Amino acid sequence: MILDVLIFAAHPDDAELSMGGTIAKLASAGLKVGIIDLSKGELGTRGSAEIRKKEAHDAGEILKIALRENLELKDGSLKFNDEYLKKIILRIRKYQPKIIFAPYFNDRHPDHIGTSQLVKEAMFFSGLAKINTEDNERIQTPFRPQKLFYYMQTYEFKPAFIIDISNYFETKMKAVKSYNTQFHNPESKEAETFISQPIFLKYLEARAVSYGFKIGKEYGEAFYCEEEIEFDLVGLLKPNEKK
Repeated sequence: MILDVLIFAAHPDDAELSMGGTIAKLASAGLKVGIIDLSKGELGTRGSAEIRKKEAHDAGEILKIALRENLELKDGSLKFNDEYLKKIILRIRKYQPKIIFAPYFNDRHPDHIGTSQLVKEAMFFSGLAKINTEDNERIQTPFRPQKLFYYMQTYEFKPAFIIDISNYFETKMKAVKSYNTQFHNPESKEAETFISQPIFLKYLEARAVSYGFKIGKEYGEAFYCEEEIEFDLVGLLKPNEKK
């Protein structure tokens, strides 16, 4: 399967929390979107790897993504090494996405930082012919996506651009709430975590409102790019053609 967009995340629920509205918007536009979770989130305080797998499947159904994989790398140890790098290169070459997304490279969780570095290096090395990878006993062809964009997790940054998700915010939150073991539940006997606080989902909405306001919309999601991005000013100013 060839994808238009491929999102890499350290743990199940990272992609939904950070850019679930954008994922829903892209999928709704008919684009093929995939998510690859690097780990099963087995070190998570609440829930279990098995439950998170079911929750991730349900969230993907809500967002209408075309593909979801889990590389089953070791949670809590998502740092650069050649084995992990090759696994990500293999997926980039296999699915040949035009655009890839990764966590922003400075964050509260070390796994997010490690995932960011792995994806950045994999994007570059996936285009080198002298780095060999095999899929189903076939040598893969070198391939490099056009752009790498970073999504926001805990730490904020000055965005390179903001996506209007006003029509998809409710879909995002429905997907987020699929991970019901991870968020506030007054009946839960499990220990409280950073994201299970009662105000966390309110914070998530407040941040979407804040970035939406910056572009004159109801809700927005922020992204960063290390490279300059072309802006089509003529296309923006061109009058709509009458039918």
